[in-house]
Order: sequence, then C-alpha cells, then structure tokens
Amino acid sequence: MNSPFISLLVLAGIAIFLILRLRNVLGTRDGFEKPPVARVERKPGPRRDFEVIEGGPDRDIIDHVEDGSDAAKALAAMKLAEPGFSVSEFLGGARGAYEMILMAFESGDVDALRPFLADDVMDTFEEVIRQREEQGLSIDASFVGIRELTLHDASFDRDTSTAEISVRFVGELTSVVRNSDGEIVEGDPTEIKRQRDVWTFSRAMGSSDPNWILVATGG
Repeated sequence: MNSPFISLLVLAGIAIFLILRLRNVLGTRDGFEKPPVARVERKPGPRRDFEVIEGGPDRDIIDHVEDGSDAAKALAAMKLAEPGFSVSEFLGGARGAYEMILMAFESGDVDALRPFLADDVMDTFEEVIRQREEQGLSIDASFVGIRELTLHDASFDRDTSTAEISVRFVGELTSVVRNSDGEIVEGDPTEIKRQRDVWTFSRAMGSSDPNWILVATGG
C-alpha cells in the first residue's frame, strides 16, 4: 500500500473525529429556529412631573358648607387653631343647646339660661321674661323636635382666635300662653307649631372652656 493512500485515510479519520466532537459540543438544530433577538435599549423620554396632593377635601366641612366658600375657609382656620374641633360634633351640640335654651326661655328659667348666653342676649331674654311675669302670663310649652338644622354661616378672627358659627333651626313645639288663673289666652295645646331661628354661637378656639355661647338670635 503506497504512502499517499495511507496519508489520505489518516486525514479522513481525523476529519470524521473532529465532526463528531463538534456535534457533541454544539448539539444539532432540527427545523426552523428563530434568530436571536437583539436587545433594544430604550431612549429615556421626557420626564413627567406629577403633583402629589396629600389628603383631599375635608368632608367634615364640605358636608355642611360649600367647598371654597368663606364659611369653609373659616371652619378650616378653626381646625388649625384647635385640631380636635369637629363641625359635625358642634352641630350635634347645637341641637341639644337649642332645645335646652328654648325651653328654659319658655318656662322663664333665668338661672338655666345664664351660663350659655352672652350678656346682651341674656339681658334681652330677661326683659321678655320680666314683662311676662308683670302681666301675669306664663307659657306652657312642650318640645317636639328639630325638623331642620343647617349651618348658616361661619367666621373666624385670627387675631383673637374667636370663632362664630350661625345655625338655622326649624323647631317643632306645642305652646300655649296662660293668664294668672291658668286659663289659655293664646295657642292650642294640640297644635304643633314650627319655629324658625338663626342663632349664632361663639367661642375662643383653643381655650380650655369647651362651651359655646349664644351671642345673637334672629329669625
């Protein structure tokens, strides 16, 4: 066997060996394979600045007055001066105060009225009660309830921290006027009457005294 033929066989064997080695290392591809996807880097776009608003409208205020109104601003200032202040709780207290003050006035109970009325309002109430007594008249009244209660207005003096809140009431009661003999001279004990009032209460916000004082009355 000549030398060139032997050399050819040796080269062929080496080639086969190399092919088998490559297949073991790289594996085989069957059918169609998707080409590798090139990585696309996104260019940074324009930055969007968002304003973050903490909280939102105070429902305790806007449930009773128009948002952005002078009354709403006054109530918000009251809350800044006294963080524990609640408009809803105030109105609940005003409801009880209305019944108590109204019935004390009807019955002529001056002592019950004095702690809750400003001096000028107390003077007016006392004068009416005195005139009734001089005429020998008395009022027999029964409180039925409050049909309507709404916050009418509010103001706040930042220099003195004095708050004023006006409340509109529509109360229902029975009332008769009796003379010195106990005879009814006006009214019907079975007739329910509606009484409309606008009362203004005042208090120094942040003070240790929690009581609101009635400083003005109107219809």
